Amino acid sequence: MKQKISITIDEQAISDILRTVETGKFRNKSHFVEFAVKRLLEEENGR
Repeated sequence: MKQKISITIDEQAISDILRTVETGKFRNKSHFVEFAVKRLLEEENGR
């Protein structure tokens, strides 16, 4: 189950995210952020 959240990100990061989304690797900004958070958590947990 997914849950909606609200975050604040600086404009440059948003621009970078949108450029990455436009390449087709991610469906949208939410998909990008979810991927990034999961990746960070895996690294923090030593996986």
